[in-house]
Amino acid sequence: MKRYIIELGLAFLAYAVTLVISLRMLATGVDAQATRIALSLLPMLPGLAMCVIILRHLARLDEFQRKLQLEALALAFTGTALITFSYGFLENVGFPKLSMFAVWPLMAALWVIGTLVGRIRYR
Repeated sequence: MKRYIIELGLAFLAYAVTLVISLRMLATGVDAQATRIALSLLPMLPGLAMCVIILRHLARLDEFQRKLQLEALALAFTGTALITFSYGFLENVGFPKLSMFAVWPLMAALWVIGTLVGRIRYR
């Protein structure tokens, strides 16, 4: 678990650094469209690393922990679908439009909640 935390922490740090670099370089007014696209997607390289780290961690878990994580991810997936679709319908009646950037933090929060609920339930 310690190794997982360190690897994930380093990937988050790399994400933050590449995000700052990307945003600063884009703010200077890069002209070429291909360069702007590449700079915009630059933070996704550490994002990909985070995905690999999480998937590797899940593969190392025992059967019980995998079951707990599957249930937590199911809650995160279905909860995110219900909340985002509901809000999408509310946008039709004047609610402000939300950025797609709001989806992943919502899903991550629901995953954490699902994991905590599962740990309490299976004590």
